[in-house]
Amino acid sequence: MWGRIRKSSARFVDALRTEAPTGQEGRTHNLFEAAAAYVSACAEDDQDRIEEASAWVSPEALSFGVNELACRAVIALARERDESPRTVARALLGLPAA
Repeated sequence: MWGRIRKSSARFVDALRTEAPTGQEGRTHNLFEAAAAYVSACAEDDQDRIEEASAWVSPEALSFGVNELACRAVIALARERDESPRTVARALLGLPAA
């Protein structure tokens, strides 16, 4: 049983590890840098930057970082607008109020 937990934990930690990008003297990016670069590139429709940011971390780590960025952005907007995070999220997606 402990072996399974250890294997599962090791896979999760490996997914969060960053890889050194080629050509930048071993500079590594963390998953939040990758998420910020990826989301901003998507917003600007810059395919080259999207691909670059995608290569910085594993797909699982990038997904986690993008999710965390989305949560923080919705919370910040909700506080700024004095609305609930649910209302702000639905408005951002163009959904009717619940």
